[in-house]
Amino acid sequence: MNLTLAWRMLRRELRGGELRLLFAALTIAVAAVSAVGFLADRVGRGLEGEARQMLGADLVVAADQPLPAELAAEAGRRGLRTTQTLVFPSMVFANGRAQLVEIKAVGAGYPLRGRLHSAAAPGQPDLTVDGGPQPKTAWADERLFGLLALEPGAPLGIGQLQLPVSAVLTREPDRSFNVFAMQPRLLMHLDDIAGSGLIQFGARVRYRLLVAGEAAALAQWRAWAEPRLGRGQRLEGIENARPEIRNALDKAQRFLGLATLLTVILSAIAVALAARRYMQRHLDACAVLRCLGMTQGRLLRLHALSFVGLAALAAALGAGLGFAAHFALVSAMAGLIAGELPLPGAGPLGEGALVAGVLLFGFALPPLLQLARVPTLRVLRRELGPPAPLAVLGYAFGFALLAMLIVRAAGDLRLGLFAVAGFSGALALFWGLAWSAVRIAGRLRGGAGFGWRQGLATLARHGAANTLKIVALGIGLMALLLLGVTRLELVDAWQKSLPADAPNRFVINIQPEQRQALADWLAGQGIAAELAPMVRARLLRINERPVSAADFPDDERAQRLVEREFNLSWRRELPAGNEIAGGRWFAGPGQEASVEAGLAKTLGIGLGDRLLFSVAGVEKSVAVTSLRRLDWDSMRVNFFVLTPPGVLDDAPASYITSFHLPAERRQAAAQLVEAFPNLTVIDIDAVLAQIQGVVGQVVGAVQLVFLFTLAAGAVVLYAAFLSAIDERRFELAVMRALGARREQLRGALLVELAAVGGLAGLIAALGAAAVGQLLARQVFELAPEFSLASPLLAALGCALATTLAGWLGMRRLLAVPPLAALRQGA
Repeated sequence: MNLTLAWRMLRRELRGGELRLLFAALTIAVAAVSAVGFLADRVGRGLEGEARQMLGADLVVAADQPLPAELAAEAGRRGLRTTQTLVFPSMVFANGRAQLVEIKAVGAGYPLRGRLHSAAAPGQPDLTVDGGPQPKTAWADERLFGLLALEPGAPLGIGQLQLPVSAVLTREPDRSFNVFAMQPRLLMHLDDIAGSGLIQFGARVRYRLLVAGEAAALAQWRAWAEPRLGRGQRLEGIENARPEIRNALDKAQRFLGLATLLTVILSAIAVALAARRYMQRHLDACAVLRCLGMTQGRLLRLHALSFVGLAALAAALGAGLGFAAHFALVSAMAGLIAGELPLPGAGPLGEGALVAGVLLFGFALPPLLQLARVPTLRVLRRELGPPAPLAVLGYAFGFALLAMLIVRAAGDLRLGLFAVAGFSGALALFWGLAWSAVRIAGRLRGGAGFGWRQGLATLARHGAANTLKIVALGIGLMALLLLGVTRLELVDAWQKSLPADAPNRFVINIQPEQRQALADWLAGQGIAAELAPMVRARLLRINERPVSAADFPDDERAQRLVEREFNLSWRRELPAGNEIAGGRWFAGPGQEASVEAGLAKTLGIGLGDRLLFSVAGVEKSVAVTSLRRLDWDSMRVNFFVLTPPGVLDDAPASYITSFHLPAERRQAAAQLVEAFPNLTVIDIDAVLAQIQGVVGQVVGAVQLVFLFTLAAGAVVLYAAFLSAIDERRFELAVMRALGARREQLRGALLVELAAVGGLAGLIAALGAAAVGQLLARQVFELAPEFSLASPLLAALGCALATTLAGWLGMRRLLAVPPLAALRQGA
C-alpha cells in the first residue's frame, strides 16, 4: 500500500514540477562524482590489469649506475630469464633537423612480459611483434616521424651512427601509461650503444635489469638480491609497478575528487532549499491527511519512500550522464594517459548512489520531519507553520555526512579535515562578503526611479535568501575564473619575469677533451656561453649521521634527493643569480661548500655541518660555510652544492652550459649536434611549451568538472528564486493592488536579479584574484599585475546571465492577477 501510494505520489510530483529541482540537484551531483569515479576506475583497472606488462617483466632492478653483473648471473643460475634496457635523453638528426628524444636501448629477449607493437609506416595498422629492433636498425614513434619528416627506412643520425628507421613504434609494454612524457621515443638495440659514443661520463642513463620466470625461483632470487642492492638501486615488482605513475595519477584523481566536492556542496544547498520549498507547499495536504487519520509515522514513511524512489532515479540518470562525461575527461587527459584503457566497472555506480543518499537524507530529512509533524489544526489556522525543534540537529547530521564524503574523497584523514575546514572557511568568508555587499547595496537607493529603488530595497529586505544566491553562484564562478583567467595571468607574469635574452638551450654530456673545441665553436657562432664543470657525487653523511631515505619517511622529495647523485661544481666567485642567505662566500682554497638554501632546509643541513660525498668511489669531506638563494627562473646553469677550486679538480667531470639562441638561428642547434654528436642539446622553449600543454590538459579536465559546479550553482540560484516565489507573489500582488504598474515591478525584479549576479561575479573575481596572487607570491614567487578588467567583466557577465536566468523563472509572477494572488496567499 505504502509503496504503491509513494510511487503514484512521486510520479504526480515529478509531472507537476514539485520535485524537478530536487531531482536536478541530485542528478548533477551524481553525474560529477560518477564522471571522476569512472575515470579513476578505468585507470585503476588498467594499472592492475597490466602490472606485469607495465614492467615488461616479473621483477625489475632499476638504478642510475650500471648494475652489477652478478645480479643477472645469479638469475640465470636459478633458471630465470633476463634482459637489460637503458633509457637516456639524446639528440638525433635527419633531413637537416635535430630533435631531443628519449632513447631506449633494449637487449635480446625484450620484453620478457607483454608484447611490442609496431607499424610499417605512420598511419598504418600496427602489429604485435615478438622482439625489439634488430642490431643496426631503430624504431621511432609517430611523433618523431612527423618532427623530422622521416620516411620508413631513412637513415637517422644517432651519435656516431647512422641507423635506418625500420618501423614505427606504437606501443611498449612497460610504457603503457605515458605520464608527462615530454620527448618522442626512439627504440634501438643494446648492442649498438657502444658504437654510438652516446654513453660517456656524465650521461643521464637509467639502467634496468628485467627478470622473469617461475614464481618460486623469483621469490628465491628476490630474497637473495634485495640485501645486495646498493644506494640508488631499487627492486620493483607488480605490487609497486611504476610508482611514479601511480602517484601522479592518484594525485590528479584526488584533486579532481576534491574539485567534484564543490559540486556536491552546492548540490547539498540546492537540495536543502528545494526540500524546504516542497515542505512548505505540502503542509496543507499533510494536515488534511492527518485529519483523515494518517499517523505521523505513516506520513513520514510515505514521503521517505517517495524520496527513495527519487534518489534511485537521480542516481541512475546521473550515473548515465557521468559515464558519458568521463569520456570527455579521458580525452582531455589524453596526453597523460596513453594506451587503451579497459571499460570501468560498477563501483562508481555505488559512489553515485551513496552521494544521492547522503544529500537527500542528510539535507531533505529535516524538512520531511517537519512535514510529518504538521499539526492538524493547520486546516483551520493556516498561519500555523511547521514545527522546527529538530531542524538544526537534522542539518548538523547532514553536514556531518557531507564532511565524511569530503574526507573519503581526499583519501587521507589529515587532508580531508583540512579540506573540510577550507570549504567551511571559504563558505563563511563568502557569506560574510555577500551579506555585507547586500546590506551596502540596499542603502544605495538614492533618488533614482521606482525600479531601481524597489529592486535594491527588495535585495536588502530578503538579505538571507539573496546572500545564499550570491554565495552559491560566486563559488562556482570563482573556481572557473581561478583555473581560466587567473591561470593565464600567472603564465603571463612568469613569462614577463624572464629576461629577453634568458638562456633557452642547455647542453650536457660535454667531455673534458671537447671543452676547448666546443668553446671555440660557440665563440665562432657569436654565442656567449660559460662551460661549467660538473661532478656527480652521492651524499653519504651529514656530520656523523649516515644519510638514507629512511631518515625522511614523510618527505618524498628528500627521499629522492638522498637516493640520487648530486651534481657538484666549483667556483672562485659567487655566480650571477646567486645570493648569500647565510654564512660567507669562500675566502680561499679549502675543504668548504656552499649549499642551496632550499636543499639545506629539506635535508636539515646547517652552517658548520660537515658533508661526506662519494665521488667516483673516493670520499670527499667538506664543511658548509654558506647557504645560497638561487634565481632558478634565470635559466642559467645552477648547482645545489658548490666548492672552491682545488676540492673536486681531481674528480672525473663533464661540462654543462646554457646560452640564448634567437629564433632566427635555430639551425645552429642542429649544426652543433652534427659537429659534436654525443652532446645533448635541450630546447627549453620546446620543453616549456610541452609542459604548458600538459598543464593545460590537466586544467582542461578540472574545468570540465567545474562545469558541473557551475551547473550546481545555477540550480541553487534557481532554487533560491523558487523558494521566494510564493512570498514574492503576495508582495507583488499587494503592490499592484496599490497602483504599481507591471513595467515598474518588472524593472524592480530586473534590478534585483542584476544586483545578485553582479555582486556574485564581483566577489568571485576578487576571490579568484586573491587566491591567484597568493599562489603566485607564496608558491611561484611571482608578482603578477592586478587588473580591474577581470572583476568588472566577470561582474557584468554574471549580472547578465543571472538576470536572464532569474527572469525566465520569475516573470510569470507578473502575469498572475492581483486578486488571485491575494486569495492564494490568504
